[in-house]
Amino acid sequence: MDGEFEDLLAAFSAARMEPYLKHCNGDVAKAFRLYAWNLEVSAALSGPLGCLEVALRNALHEQLVTLVGRSDWWRDRRVDLHDVAKGLLAEAAANLAKRGKPAVPDAMVAELHFGFWVALLGKGRNYETTLWRPALRHAFPNYSGGRLPLHKQLDSMRYLRNRIAHAEPIHRRHLKADHGTILDLIGRISPPAVEFVRRHDRVEQVLRRRRAVCDGDADPQF
Repeated sequence: MDGEFEDLLAAFSAARMEPYLKHCNGDVAKAFRLYAWNLEVSAALSGPLGCLEVALRNALHEQLVTLVGRSDWWRDRRVDLHDVAKGLLAEAAANLAKRGKPAVPDAMVAELHFGFWVALLGKGRNYETTLWRPALRHAFPNYSGGRLPLHKQLDSMRYLRNRIAHAEPIHRRHLKADHGTILDLIGRISPPAVEFVRRHDRVEQVLRRRRAVCDGDADPQF
């Protein structure tokens, strides 16, 4: 191993590079090219995933405001959230307070994690009858299925987003299918939003570049 790769391994750690080295049969140069492509595709997916998160939280928030008739719907006793959700709400308010910001509805909606919103489509405290049927299903005007399949897809995208946020390997996933799921989910909420994402995202181009990048025929761009 030459000095360049020794220095890179020291910087990124052998433990982090182990799955890439294993995938590349110990070829250090190819492992680092795969690592770089993993960063590239992660960056490309971050945009569509961010759009999904924003569209989802705004759509769910709007329906819950309509349900109870107040913008701070989480304070209404008709919205019976489970304890984890209540803890996340308290954490969001505390984080805003640390930055000297009031816990007004717009700020709270932006502060709450993707996982909070996805969990509103889970089982919760009988969320099927208290949240989904009277309100949250209307956040998906282009979807006619049930809550559970939708929650499963969104939770998978939440997991993907968290992997990307922590710079973990995602190259072994079926990323083309993941990209399609992201677009499908956005489209169920807002056709204009999904058309916006389709015009601007670069995931398909990055997926096509994988072999060239990993073979050393193209430079990664992240």
